[in-house]
Amino acid sequence: MYGSKGGIDQYRKTTKAIDTDDPHRVIALLLAGAIERTGLARAAIDRSDLQGKLAAVQSALGIVDGLRLSLDRQAGGEIAEGLESLYDYIAQRLVEANVENDTAKLDEVVRLLREIETAWAAIPAQLRAAHPSEHAGA
Repeated sequence: MYGSKGGIDQYRKTTKAIDTDDPHRVIALLLAGAIERTGLARAAIDRSDLQGKLAAVQSALGIVDGLRLSLDRQAGGEIAEGLESLYDYIAQRLVEANVENDTAKLDEVVRLLREIETAWAAIPAQLRAAHPSEHAGA
């Protein structure tokens, strides 16, 4: 469902290099990275670390935006459209959480990203292997 590697580039900026030969694994790593960064933002709010919160939220936003921009709307159809709306909502909640120092909104973002991550992980290996280009993103 993804047509480019925008999210990969963002993730590489904040983590070690990843193998891009397995698109399914790349998306799994991107989702995990967004979840991790959101958790870091929450922890930063808890300890009143505004700089740490801002850095973590910006990183999470970059990854989510990369995932959204990389969606292949033609191949993904309704699923891609639904994910685009969900990624837009997640980005909005990240911005709101940042401005308001609202950990509940960050918790919501983590919950939503984990739901996507769970669905992504549930794609059978045989299906991924048979259609690698169709499953190049969540």
